[in-house]
Amino acid sequence: MTQKAVIHSINQHCRQEADTAELAKTLASNLSQFLQQDPQGHLNVSLEGDLGAGKTTFARYLVQGMGYVGRVKSPTYTLCEPYPLAIYGKEQISIASVTAHHFDLYRMHDPLEWQEAGFAEYFDVPGFCLIEWPEKAEGTLPRFDIQIQLTAGKEESERSITLNALSEQGATVLKKHHD
Repeated sequence: MTQKAVIHSINQHCRQEADTAELAKTLASNLSQFLQQDPQGHLNVSLEGDLGAGKTTFARYLVQGMGYVGRVKSPTYTLCEPYPLAIYGKEQISIASVTAHHFDLYRMHDPLEWQEAGFAEYFDVPGFCLIEWPEKAEGTLPRFDIQIQLTAGKEESERSITLNALSEQGATVLKKHHD
């Protein structure tokens, strides 16, 4: 995948699942703020790491951190799970409806499967797309705004997580992390 250079990066060592959850919820808050300012906005986020690195767990906390109530499941067999989200403005008034599309491309054998599945339209709707195993559709996906790399640690719930902004929009979201 041809990507732009990393514009901004955050590295965090998570010793336990609660640390991973906190980082995902912080990113969720930043995404919500981004979508408050641009309710028609869209971001593409890759989730990268080996099997068992915590990609789906991170995705679950991210989607729930954006206010989704309900089960966030792995889209391993369905390829895509959509999650409708409400974006709230001041005084907790809903100002927009967006969708998080969570993809898991692990079972794909050929990048053309991605194109044939007809998912490209989801990359134009307000909200964001989270893609696990993006390398399975290499060369057919739109560019990413944020790349999340997860590496499992020695302990079961330990992992290193790197968030890379690959676009100005992605950098805007990640830089709020330090505000």
